[in-house]
Formats: sequence, structure tokens, C-alpha cells
Amino acid sequence: MTVQIDTQELGIPRPDSVRIAIASYILMAMALILMLVLNLLPALLAGLLVFAAINALAPGLQRHLPGNRAHWFIVAILASLVVGSLTLGIVAGFAFLGSDRGNPSALLEQVTPLIERARAQLPTVVVEYLPDGEQEIRAAIIEWLRQHAAQLQIMGKQAGRVLVQLLIGMALGAMLALQMTLPQRDRRPLASALVARCVNLAAAFRDIVFSQVKISAINTLLTGSYLLIVLPLCGVDLPLAKTLVVITFVVGLLPVVGNLISNTLIFIVGLSVSPGVAVAALSYLILIHKLEYFLNAGIVGTRIRARAWELLMAMLVMEAIFGIGGLIAAPIYYAVLKRELEAARLI
Repeated sequence: MTVQIDTQELGIPRPDSVRIAIASYILMAMALILMLVLNLLPALLAGLLVFAAINALAPGLQRHLPGNRAHWFIVAILASLVVGSLTLGIVAGFAFLGSDRGNPSALLEQVTPLIERARAQLPTVVVEYLPDGEQEIRAAIIEWLRQHAAQLQIMGKQAGRVLVQLLIGMALGAMLALQMTLPQRDRRPLASALVARCVNLAAAFRDIVFSQVKISAINTLLTGSYLLIVLPLCGVDLPLAKTLVVITFVVGLLPVVGNLISNTLIFIVGLSVSPGVAVAALSYLILIHKLEYFLNAGIVGTRIRARAWELLMAMLVMEAIFGIGGLIAAPIYYAVLKRELEAARLI
């Protein structure tokens, strides 16, 4: 007498389902690696951000806008914000270049007093390398532009490409969020498995975003304490201090890169006061930047249930392989890995 055992009742997956799951894992891993190899990380992050924002805001609006109208309303608002921000930025840029502040000659006139103060405060060894006056500064700038014209052209093309990737990623994220609201047809097994992989990716990104908000808030608190409390107590009135605090929080939502942007802006503003203030501010900000590695590992690790050393190891390995892009993507990729391993009951 032959006894047939149903493997599903015993919790043992069928061979065909195992092959489908393995195929979905391989395809997902290849897609994530290609995002880094082909420098498409900005598009991926922009798409995930828009997708997560729409899905997070839609439930609250569905009480007033039934069906998928809430999703369409949020997409319209986000599109208006993006187009409005780009238009405002372009108009403000042209207005600045046409004003006295954006005039190169006016900027050189403002830089000259800074160099004179630096000559009186810095050591002689450093002063020897400073330009003597406005004409020498102008000549040095022209020479530097001539020598780095090719690099600047490449940087301009890369900036334009990143902007296009961001816009395309946002559009794709909005389209996917709207697609999820439509009645879904029966999917084939591999398609269903790939959808599950994408859902885990979106959930992992959401966890990282919430963690990054906390990190940015702590970073802003430390920076604001220095700019608004410590420096005034020392008799230093830093221009645009409150604006810099706001910028620190906004750009701090970008992992690693945001901190570098805010540090550069604060250093430049500090240099307008004196080189000593700029160096002191930069030293303090570098200390915060190093602290951010451990904050990132601790806060993000708690969110994705990973130890700090695990996340730090992932960040170091990804940075060594893919550079700054790998460093930014490491928390998201590791969060996806942890989710998949937990779903498979392997950890």
C-alpha cells in the first residue's frame, strides 16, 4: 500500500515553488546590483520615495476621497511641488546671477577683505600661498577654469543626468503607486514572487527613511546648538545661522551626502566671518559627521532589527565595492536582506 504525503501540510515547499523563489531572489539581486553599476541609484531612491509618500498619505485622504482619487490627488500635489520647485529654482538662479550679489566682480570685492583678514591671522607659511589682491584672484580663477574645463563640462553633464534620473524615478514611483490601486489580474507564479520582493524593498526603504528623519533631527539639534548657542556665547554672530539650521535638516534627509552639503555651506559662511571661525566650525562638523556613522548604525539597526556592527560592516563593504553610491545604498540593501532572511525563517 502506497502512502502519499502532502508536503504542503508538513510545511515543506514544493520543488517548483522553491525554484520560483530562487529565481525571484536572483533577479532582484541582479536588479539592485545593476542600479549601482549603471549609476541609477538616484532614480531608484526617487521612485521609492514617491511610492512610499503616496502610500503613506493616501489612507488618511481616503476617508474624504473614495477609491483611487486620494492617490491621484497626492500625485497631483507632488507633481505641482516638483515643477514649482524647479521653476522657482531656475528663476531664482537667473535673478541671482543678474543681481549685484551674483556679479563676479562684486563677489571678488567681498572676498578681498576676507583675504586681508586672513593674512593678519594665519601663519606666515600659509600667507605665502594667498593671493595678493583682486587681480591675482581673478587670474587664478581664470587659470583654474581653463585647466579644469573638461572636468567641469563632465560635471555639468552628470548633474543634468542625475536630475533627469530623479524626475524619471519620481514618475515611475507615482505610476507604480497608482497601478497598485487598480484591480489586479491573476499573476503567474514568478510575477507574484517578484512582486513580493518589490514589496519587501519598499518596506525596507520606508524603515530607512523614518530612521533617517531621526538621524537628521539629531544632527540638526547638534549643529543648531553650536551655531545658535555656542558661537553667540563666544561673541561670534554667524550670518544666516537659522537658515543654515533649516538647510541642515532638509539635506540631512540624504544619507551621508546631505551632511557633506550642510558642512560645506556652514564652512563657507564661517569663512565670511574669519578663517578661525570656519576652521572651528569645520572641526565640530567633522566630529558630528563621524558620529553620524554610529547614529546611522544604531538608529537604522534598531528599525531593521540589526546590530550596529552589522550595518557598519555592510556600509564599509558596499563603500569599498561601489563607492559613495554603495555607502548610501548599504542600509537599504541590508534591510532588504534582513527582511528576506526573516521571511524565509533562516534567521
